[in-house]
Amino acid sequence: MSAESIKITLPDGTVKEFAKGSSAMDVALSISEGLARNVLAAEVNGEVRDANRPIESDSDVKLLTWNNDEGKATFWHSSAHLMAEALEALYPGIKFGIGPSIENGFYYDVDFGEDQEFDHSHLEKIEAKMLELARQKNEYKRSEVSKADAIAYFKEKDDEYKLDLLEGLEDGSITFYQQGNFTDLCRGPHIPNTGFIKAAKVLSIAGAYWRGDENNKQLTRLYGITFPKQKELTEYLHMLEEAKKRDHRKLGQELELFTFSQKVGLGLPLWLPKGAKLRERLETFMRKAQVKAGYDPVVTPHIGHKNLYVTSGHYEKYGADSFQPIKTPNEGEEFLLKPMNCPHHCEIYKSKPRSYKELPVRLAEFGTVYRYEQSGELHGLTRVRGFTQDDAHIFCTEDQVKEEFIKVIDLVLYVFESLGFENFTAQISLRDPENKQKYIGSDEAWHKAESAIIEAAAEKNLNTVTELGEAAFYGPKLDFMVKDALGRKWQLGTIQVDYNLPERFELEYTGSDNQKHRPVMIHRAPFGSLERFVAVLIEHCAGEFPLWLTPDQVAILPISEKYADYAQELYNRLQSEDITGFVDHRDEKIGRKIRDAEVKKIPLMLIVGEKERDNNEVAVRRHGQGDVGTMSIESFIDYFAKEKAKSLNIQ
Repeated sequence: MSAESIKITLPDGTVKEFAKGSSAMDVALSISEGLARNVLAAEVNGEVRDANRPIESDSDVKLLTWNNDEGKATFWHSSAHLMAEALEALYPGIKFGIGPSIENGFYYDVDFGEDQEFDHSHLEKIEAKMLELARQKNEYKRSEVSKADAIAYFKEKDDEYKLDLLEGLEDGSITFYQQGNFTDLCRGPHIPNTGFIKAAKVLSIAGAYWRGDENNKQLTRLYGITFPKQKELTEYLHMLEEAKKRDHRKLGQELELFTFSQKVGLGLPLWLPKGAKLRERLETFMRKAQVKAGYDPVVTPHIGHKNLYVTSGHYEKYGADSFQPIKTPNEGEEFLLKPMNCPHHCEIYKSKPRSYKELPVRLAEFGTVYRYEQSGELHGLTRVRGFTQDDAHIFCTEDQVKEEFIKVIDLVLYVFESLGFENFTAQISLRDPENKQKYIGSDEAWHKAESAIIEAAAEKNLNTVTELGEAAFYGPKLDFMVKDALGRKWQLGTIQVDYNLPERFELEYTGSDNQKHRPVMIHRAPFGSLERFVAVLIEHCAGEFPLWLTPDQVAILPISEKYADYAQELYNRLQSEDITGFVDHRDEKIGRKIRDAEVKKIPLMLIVGEKERDNNEVAVRRHGQGDVGTMSIESFIDYFAKEKAKSLNIQ
């Protein structure tokens, strides 16, 4: 190999030789022109870069397309620049803040100035301009710029936001990107040219304080999304419409599950009777599974002494941003609203001497915890200030960690299967090796904990991704990322291995050698939080819960008041069989009663009139399906039991 050649190693292990200074696009072209037409960027030695940027030394190269998350992110960040170019063309003098990609699309924070009028009616004009510019297929050109030249450029543009960003950048690390007539301060990377962008939509407008500081000027944030095909945009917009229909905040009100009150406080949900029934069923379901798996229930207070959280490390990490301490009449005595259940469970474990023969000890609690969230971050049930975790902590020996971890994975999979969550990924969240000061505990403890998680996930053959820097401050974890019916990703269940809290709380057990040893702690919450889980479940099934979980499983609909007594007798009989619902006693026509029950998504409607009363029967309708037929009450009870078992999704 000549001195002017470099070796490129592809993900499948193939090694190819190229001239020094070749690009990832050259690599793509050496494979096929079809591939090259789809390459958006490249990962070179772990860094995402422009596909056309020269590679100067032997490197590992991964070509990124629309099918890769990093490829999409590059596409959307480039689209933010395209939107900025369109805005500058339409609104001369506009100033720009930041324009990153986000999970779905991108945004740009802009300052239109005092004289420009702007509202939702302008969005179509921006989209049209974006597509006009995209068709020019302008290349995204990267250039390295001195700090002095960068400052001079943005001073001439009179853009104080870019000048503010430049203050924090070191000379020698500053790059500009230009496409068409637009130049931006940017690290990149970007797609090869604007022609890849074939469909664009500006989705919404919001206000955003510069640098997130309410003391700064409020800018206009434009959210957008783009695609390489018009068909994909059409499908995405259809999905957004479906998401609006499924919004748990809307359905939660319509189905009378929960509400919020300004007087009670932001982010503090009030569960209405039907919502409480739903929660109770989920809790009962989990309690039964936990008893079977060998857990012992415990109950702990909603507050704890400040010293408890100082010992655990939570106060140091979260104290400044949590609810402030509760003071008592005793000088210097302070309590905190419970932000976590684990410190309390450590003290329960410590309440008596423990032997290796008792381990593992499994303590479970539906514990309500409180964490302060900024009001702008709150969102329905998915982001609240008070929430209940299906929390449990397992105290075990080092030799038991992997086996216990696998048992918890089995429990999580049972929950997901029972509720119809079939599409999920297990995220192995590890410590950031470059920033260890964020975490507590020794390197040895972290290595053991991370190895146990990786091995357990491999043994269960889980579909996994590994994320560095996503571990909890006290240990690595396995997070379950669930895709709902609309393909959106949610983080639900979590399992964490912890060598650190047992150390901080000086937890011990007497081993078979009669010496004192530290247990290992496993944190787990298959639901995560009940609030978030219910929100995701509502949106996943559009409020049409499985029969076993539905708060009102039947609606008894008498044709007229003459059959009210029979309807009530039927209701009492079904209640004794643990079948829940209500009698619709309203003076309405039966058609109206059926329509209203359909809107409320009641799974089973039992219509009763003269024939049904005289024969001790019910006429049965299924939500969304229509008539099932007439059957005796006993036959209906049998039918219900079979349908309920079927709805658990476990055969």
